[in-house]
Order: sequence, then C-alpha cells, then structure tokens
Amino acid sequence: MPELPEVETVRLGVDKHVVGRSFSEVRVHHDRAVRRQAGGAAELVGRLTGTTAHATRRRGKYLWLELADEAGIVDEALVIHLGMSGQLRIIDDVAATEPSPHLRISTSLGDRDFWFVDQRTFGGWQVDELVPDVYTVGASVPSVVAHIAPDPFDPAFDAVVVASAMRRKHTEVKRALLDQTLVSGIGNIYADEALWRARLRGTRLTDSISRAKLVELLGHARDVMAEALAVGGTSFDELYVNVNGESGYFARSLNAYGREGEP
Repeated sequence: MPELPEVETVRLGVDKHVVGRSFSEVRVHHDRAVRRQAGGAAELVGRLTGTTAHATRRRGKYLWLELADEAGIVDEALVIHLGMSGQLRIIDDVAATEPSPHLRISTSLGDRDFWFVDQRTFGGWQVDELVPDVYTVGASVPSVVAHIAPDPFDPAFDAVVVASAMRRKHTEVKRALLDQTLVSGIGNIYADEALWRARLRGTRLTDSISRAKLVELLGHARDVMAEALAVGGTSFDELYVNVNGESGYFARSLNAYGREGEP
C-alpha cells in the first residue's frame, strides 16, 4: 500500500491539476471501486456530479478532496482509497481509452479527465460527510478518517505524546509504528528504514525502550519520509506512479527494506 510520501506525491499532483474544476460528468466502470459507498455507483455519481474540487487534504495514507456544492458550501469530501495498486491519473486526451479506468471524471473545462485506475481493485472512492477534527481546532475531516492519528508532518503531531503512548502499549515497536491510531502514514517500508536508522530491532517491546529513544525513532521516520517525498516516493513496480504516470526513485536509497540477506 502506498505510504505517506507516495500519497502526498499524488495529492500534490491532484491539487495542481484538479482543484478549482467542477465535475461535469462522473462515470463508474467497475462497481468494486465504489463498494464503500452505501448507495453504490448511483449515489456516488449523484453526490459528485456538479460539485467543485475545493481543496486536497491528506492525513497519513488517507487522501481526500473537499467538495463545494453549487452554493459554495463545503461539507462533503471525496475520500480516495488507493489500496495496493490504485492510481489517480490526469488524462489530457479526453478520448483516451488506456489505461482502462475504474472511475472517470470529466471536468468543466472539457480539456482534462481525472481517472482512477486500480489493477488489484483493493482501492476505491466514496463521498463522505466532513466532521470536526478532534486533533485540530476549527478543522474538519471525513468521518471515515476521524479515528486516524496525525502523521509526523501534521502541526498537531507531538512526538513526546506519541512516544509516551507507544510505551504504554507493551507491543513490538514496529507494530506500534504501523498503528495508524498512534501515528499515521508509516507502513512497512518507512518503519524498517526508521528502525534501521535508530538501530532498533522491530521486535523490541515498546515499554523496554526509553521515551527519548522512541522520540528519536519518530524523528527518523519523519526524516526518511521527507527524503522519499523529495524524489517522488518509492516505486518497486509500475503499480505506484504519480498523476502523470511517473515512478518515484527512493527505492535506490533504501538501507533496510527489501534487502534481507545483504550486509
């Protein structure tokens, strides 16, 4: 599953090419891509058509577009689950048929389509209501994201508070890094890299590690994800690409993940 750097790379592309455009036509080509929408394809199409992409947001691995209705009211969001292989693609050739999209949005200017392509069909879209964010006063998040903790780049993130919570868990430290209710955005790749930099085994129990060392570990997680973001994330195959279909290059800089058996 794409982790924070990959999702943020995609968000930046969507923000550049989609925000400010209205969705004039929404087409669902694969029902599995809308399985999280209670009313299925008809509900998603009805709630999306005619709205305008107001802003893009992200928390950890979760990405959404705030939607403005015709009156300019922003109280819903298009939540995008990338799953294992979901791609958001900006298609300038509106007559294009490849790659085959699961979902397709035509925008108001008529010069660009916004596609969702998902080879393994684990991802999907859903329109969800915005609710108050318990972590940031005055902010809102989709209800399906409300339980997700801030990520290390979020102004609401407090490494000392998170480290203290990790120590109370009595769990393996890698498992704690992957717990999205403690800290979001970190998956297997960047957990392994952060642990390598901190010289910690992932099987160490959190209550056997000092709070200062856990704060250091969280700092390494932020640093390695920032470095990955700077080069477009980590791509091991053609399944993760940005909105222009380009791969990221951080795989060349990995010190631990995927290097079992090497010195």
